[in-house]
Amino acid sequence: MPPRRVVTGRSQEPRQRFAEELRLLRQEKGVSLRQLGEVVGWDWSQFGKMESGGTLGSPELVQALDQYYGTPGLLLAMWELAVADPRQFRERYRRYMVLESEAVSMWQYSPSIVPGLLQTPEYARELLQAGGLKGVELETQIDARMGRREALLAEEAPHFRAIVSEAVLRTPLASGEEWRAQLEYLVDMGSRFNIAVQVLPLSAGLHGLPNTDTMFLRGSDGQTVAWVETAYSGELVQENKGVEQLQLRYDGVRDLSLSPDESRQFIGRMLEEAPCETST
Repeated sequence: MPPRRVVTGRSQEPRQRFAEELRLLRQEKGVSLRQLGEVVGWDWSQFGKMESGGTLGSPELVQALDQYYGTPGLLLAMWELAVADPRQFRERYRRYMVLESEAVSMWQYSPSIVPGLLQTPEYARELLQAGGLKGVELETQIDARMGRREALLAEEAPHFRAIVSEAVLRTPLASGEEWRAQLEYLVDMGSRFNIAVQVLPLSAGLHGLPNTDTMFLRGSDGQTVAWVETAYSGELVQENKGVEQLQLRYDGVRDLSLSPDESRQFIGRMLEEAPCETST
């Protein structure tokens, strides 16, 4: 089949195309960013970041723009494509991102950080900044990470089980308020029909996955793969033998963990202990 001909000459990359469409619509309206902010009721600087590709904004903001421009559903559909586009992730994650988006069931053990699918924007920002990201790249990665969460909220959402080490819950953010919001989000998400959150207490002792963040993905074809990650690298494990070995270790971790109900109570106690003020 011959390659598809580009008709418009505009970007075929979803994020960039979304930014171009926003600029074009505003120019056709003949309004400035400040005027747009006044009419729509949002901070005008946010629109500038969206039009430059620095951020994708929220679905509520995009819906407000759809209403203002008279493009019902168009911008929101483009936003969804941009958020879901695996090309905005770093190269080594792209294959994994595709498999994650197609998974019907997922289960993960996280020894040191809140699982990406359960992070608040503030948690993701502080974590990624600690890793050296800044500017447009930082905003791109935050948007991408938040976009991944949408699949868990869909009507036919995949099942997801997350086991987190107690150490994760004892490593707070700099802001007490933001840390409390993250803990509350864990409780809320763990209460959904398709999500189970479990805590591995420190008192459980040694186990088979001491420093390896491990995610299992099962596709609609029944095939299971695993993504294992450390602070410096990640690897997609697709061979049955390797996946089975990791699964046995995960099963051992699950056996040592608190039940979902006990875990909600545990996180609730952490919330009671969490400071409200910002640490210095």
